[in-house]
Order: sequence, then C-alpha cells, then structure tokens
Amino acid sequence: MEEKELRRYSRVVVDGDEQAPSRGMLRAVGFTEDDFSRPQIGIASTWSMVTPCNMHIRDLADLAAASADRAGGKGVVFNTISVSDGISMGTPGMRYSLVSREIIADSIEAVTGAEGFDGLVAIGGCDKNMPGCLMAIARLNRPAVFVYGGTIRPGVQRRDLVSIFEAVGARAAGKISAEELLEVEQTAIPGPGACGGMYTANTMASAIEALGMSLANSSAQEAVSDQKRRDCERAGEAVMHLIREDIKPLDILTRKAFENAISVVIALGGSTNAVLHLIAIAREAGVDLGLDDFTEIGARVPVLADVKPSGRYLMSELIAIGGIQPLMKRMLDKGLLHGDCLTVTGKTLAENLADVADYPPDQDIVRPFDDPIKKDSHLAILYGNLAPDGAVAKITGKEGLRFEGTARVYHSEEDALQAILANRIGKGDVVVVRYEGPKGAPGMREMLSPTSAIMGEGLGADVALITDGRFSGGSHGFVVGHISPEAAVGGPIALIEDGDVITIDAESKRIDVALSDEELQRRRAAWKRPPTDVRRGVLAKYRAEVSSASDGAVTIPPDPDAW
Repeated sequence: MEEKELRRYSRVVVDGDEQAPSRGMLRAVGFTEDDFSRPQIGIASTWSMVTPCNMHIRDLADLAAASADRAGGKGVVFNTISVSDGISMGTPGMRYSLVSREIIADSIEAVTGAEGFDGLVAIGGCDKNMPGCLMAIARLNRPAVFVYGGTIRPGVQRRDLVSIFEAVGARAAGKISAEELLEVEQTAIPGPGACGGMYTANTMASAIEALGMSLANSSAQEAVSDQKRRDCERAGEAVMHLIREDIKPLDILTRKAFENAISVVIALGGSTNAVLHLIAIAREAGVDLGLDDFTEIGARVPVLADVKPSGRYLMSELIAIGGIQPLMKRMLDKGLLHGDCLTVTGKTLAENLADVADYPPDQDIVRPFDDPIKKDSHLAILYGNLAPDGAVAKITGKEGLRFEGTARVYHSEEDALQAILANRIGKGDVVVVRYEGPKGAPGMREMLSPTSAIMGEGLGADVALITDGRFSGGSHGFVVGHISPEAAVGGPIALIEDGDVITIDAESKRIDVALSDEELQRRRAAWKRPPTDVRRGVLAKYRAEVSSASDGAVTIPPDPDAW
C-alpha cells in the first residue's frame, strides 16, 4: 500500500499549504517534521484517578504510543471519561454508569474523527469504558486494537470488592462486627485493576478477545504486570500492521465473531451485562444480534469455569493456569467456536490458538466438558406475562432452577436495600425493584447492593430479586434483570402489587405473575407514571433517546433522512 494510503485520514489534516495552521498546532504538542508523513494512531486512554480500575492506564497508554512510533506511526494520546460503578453503587450517581458508555463511545468517535487518526488503540479498564471503546471502534471502522487494562490482584484472604458489599449484609444480619466490616473494607482492594472475579470487566475483556479485537491473553493479565506492559507495546505494532494490511474492525466484527464472544462468556460464567453490551456493539457493527441468540447458543455451550461470583476462583488464579486461551482452544476443538474468524493479529482465531498449550492437569478452575458446572448456559432469557419483551436471568443452578414466591415491591433500589438491611425480607419473598430501567432511573442502575445484602444475610437460595434495572457482574443468587418493557413505559412490572405470586422458571424460560389478562388490563388503566426529578442535562437526553434493554439500551439517533 502506498504511503499516502496509509495516511487515509491524517493526510487531509496535515498535507498541503492550506493545512499549515494544523501542522503549527501539532508542532506545539511535540510533532517533528518526520511525524507529518507517518500514520497517526490515536491512543484512547480511559485513565483517571476516579477508580482503581483505571488509575494505571496513563502509563499503559504511553507504552502503546511509543510502540506505534517504533512501528512507523505517530501515537497521539487522548483521554475519555470513566465512571466508577463500585463507588457510585447504591447511590443516585449510579444512574450515570450506563450513560457513560454512550458518552465514551461518542467522545472517542468525536476526537478520532476531528483529528483524522488513521488507526486507534483503545485502552479500557472498567465495566462501561470497554463496550464504549468497542462501540466507537465499530462506528469509526478504522484499523484498531483494544487493550484491557487488566484485573486487580486479590486482597487479603482472596477478597475483592464484592467481599465488602457482602460484608455489609453480614453486618446487618449481626454475623460480623463493625470492626470486622472495617477490616474487610481496608484490605479487599490492594491497588490498580478491575474487580477480580468474572464480573463485568473481566467478562467483557474476555468477550472482546473472543471477538478478535484484542491480542492473545489481553483479557487474562494482571493490571500491574510485565505481561500487561508487553500487551500495550504489542498493540501499537499490531495497529500499524492492520493499517498496512487494510484490515478494519468490520472485517473482524462479523456474526460468527459475536457467536464466539457469546460462547466464551457462557463458558466462563460471565456477567449478564454481556448481553446488554454485546447487543449494543453488534448494533454499531451492523450485525443482527438479539436476546434469542443467547438462548440458541446457550443450549449447546456449558459453563466450565468455577469463578466468582458464583464460583470459587478469582481472575488472577485463572491467569496463573494460562488464562482463557486454553479454554478457547478446547472450545475450538469441540466445535464450539468459529475458527475462521479474522482477528487483530491479521490471522484467524484458529491460527492464533494453534500452538496454545492446555491447562495443567492438576487444576480444577476450568472443568472438562464431561463434568461441567452447568450443562448449558447460566444466562437464561426469560419471557412471560411479566416480561413480554424478555428478561435476563443469571442462574447457575446452585440456587435451584425454579422459584415461586410473593412480591415485595419497591420503587427504587434504595428502598429495597433498606428493607433488606432492616430484615423485612424473608424466605419466599420476591423482591421487585422497578423504575430502575434505562428510562426509569434513568440509566438502568445495577443492583449489587441489594443482591449482595441478600447473600450476606444468608438468603441467597430463599429470596429472589427481579428488576427492570440490571445487575453488577458481582451479583449472584436467584436474580432476574433487564425486564422489558420497563416500568417507566407501563410494562407489566409496573403493575405488580405486594402479595402477587411470581414464578421464575429457568427450565421453561418463563417469568410470570399469577394475574389474569383482565386484572392486568384493569391495573394498567389505573397506572400513572411517577414524577421524575430529572428534567435537564445528560440524564434527560439519555432518557429521551435510549432504547429498551432488550435492544441493548442504546441511544437511537434520529432518522438521517428525516432531519
């Protein structure tokens, strides 16, 4: 490919007499004369001191930029935002979490488009900035590599963030003292990196690697490690290779690639948020993906990894035995992955996995196919008169496969949490948390605080929680989220009353309330949407534009032909 074609976008910004002002400004930020003839590589950094997940990413971004320079490009680092789910959890601030995914995607698109970058390395370290990065990469369709910031190392006694949330529930139940709660708080999070189980960050990192958009084992490296530093150095080289070979994201983000990602998420026992985010990324890539694809793929893919939150092991322990590459090799050999999918290495998935060694024979983190944790997916897509457009349950089988109980209805996460901590929830209750959907919150908050309180009080097998909001990857127990249509648009979940009988059946894949159609219609006629305190700003804009959770909770642009 000729030199000018390598600079497909940047040459418009820096070539010719008329672009002298552009060059003048770039000289001020460190460009040399030689740099103007090099492809420009945007390094999208999610660094901030808002959260430990991202506090180390500035150094990683500098490594990626230097690598792009050595490979013949010019790395340019820029930042986007990050919102901490763990810090904002259980507060009104959590409404901004899912909204930040759209802001991140928009901001990366805006900077890349405005500056004329020829390629992109995006480095994400927390739940929403990873799918946000991928959504932007798909929109832009310029050669790109995603780098995961890496997982945190375990705290004292193998603790992590979820240990603190569950300790809050244990304290409320009188199982631990205030001093013991403080000791957990002080020791669970030792430094940089994303939450340490197979929660949303590690789930999405694994899904992105399975999609083919990150380099081998990028998803399975500790944040503070030589392996992660080398991953960043390789990324700059890789994106230059993609530019020279003219390999773009939409060559990689195919229907088969998304099927691979879903399969790996299931095998790892990953977060329900993967459903939301993969559908959103697929939409940006122009790939038709929906809830029912998770059911179809889930029927043939077992859960194999015994990892937290429902299992025993942390991501660092999975890394120690080889990460997810040996698992993917096993799945490929079993016919559960499409080996012909192109990846950011320029090779196919099968070629990347050809020389991967299997796990050590004495490990028990990843189970064999003949002894799975669950023979099919833990992600159950449910329908019924309570969720006509679908809901997403995370049911490993440890909680049982069916739950029937009486509704205890709350109009917010805070109200539900206070009821749980005050011991007003008992065996056989179905906690209903509504008006927490994409439009209702607005922002579709995660329910880690109430689900962790339930587990901490020892009620995980005896209490269910359903919501039109969503769950943290750290949530476990008998939980159902993403109920659609949501309460704020008059979905059936808005019509439930205390004492109604609710049945959740993971085998028949149904969620129903024991009410006749006539009774539901009577209640709907009397229903009124509660007033909102959100009248302006980004939350109001999000509420006006966001789609249903069943469609990925994406913001829908207006019809371009109707402007």
